[in-house]
Amino acid sequence: MNYPLEDLHQTSGRLWIVVGVADDLWFMKRFNKSVEPFLSANYNLSEDVFNWWKRLQRAKGNFSTFRGKVDRLFLMVPPSPDVLESSPDRCRTCAVVGNSGNLRRSHYGPLIDFHDVIIRVNAGQIKGFEADVGTRTTHHVMYPESSVDLDNTTHLVLAPFKMVDFDWLTGALTTGFTSIPRWGVRSKIKANKDLVMVLNPAFMRYVHDRWLEKKGYYPSTGFLALGLALHMCDEVSVFGYGADSDGNWSHYWEKLINKDLKTGPHPGDTEYRMIQELNEQQKLKFYTGF
Repeated sequence: MNYPLEDLHQTSGRLWIVVGVADDLWFMKRFNKSVEPFLSANYNLSEDVFNWWKRLQRAKGNFSTFRGKVDRLFLMVPPSPDVLESSPDRCRTCAVVGNSGNLRRSHYGPLIDFHDVIIRVNAGQIKGFEADVGTRTTHHVMYPESSVDLDNTTHLVLAPFKMVDFDWLTGALTTGFTSIPRWGVRSKIKANKDLVMVLNPAFMRYVHDRWLEKKGYYPSTGFLALGLALHMCDEVSVFGYGADSDGNWSHYWEKLINKDLKTGPHPGDTEYRMIQELNEQQKLKFYTGF
């Protein structure tokens, strides 16, 4: 589908999120505005949340160890997140761009680029796919195993799933990260330290408990990005989620060889149904790509 530029404002100018409507019980049962999406230097994570988070990857170390790693990271990156604040005179628009093969030949690029905030995830690529995925990125959500280099204007948003992820980011942005035993991640990446943001484990638990009803072990990075958009923006558009038109879970930049790909520990079907439901409830606009 093609979107002529003169129609983009009308397409993306609709207010899809309506928060605070008294009779909107379905949405309000799940959405909790008080949950902080990002960690900050002075945020007090509860030990209950820490213990939930620690079990995700059977991480070693206690709460004191965790606090020390976080404190060291925040000596290098901003102590509080740089968030686009709401105001009565603007509508903050978000495009959440997943990596599904259904983006191929979608021609969504101009529509994606029209948004204020553009969130990409993991190893999502742009070069060579601009017509379908756009050219701009404001926030890129990743973890060590999915890390990519970023330009100087993009926020690196760390999704920490284990203790060592904090050590990795501290090292990868400075002298280089090394580990024993050898861990198959990049030792250094390019990113602007002044734009780093870290997802809050309490937010990760909230997304898992409220939005996914505790299905699967934990949310995918892509679904965490979607939850983040619901908290950061007034209007959310979602691209590149779910299987392709043949039912395969694949990446748009890869030639599909394995046609029996699944979603691992993530509840992919549950996440997809939730996106569909949010679309039906007009809390976001879901562009399926086909």
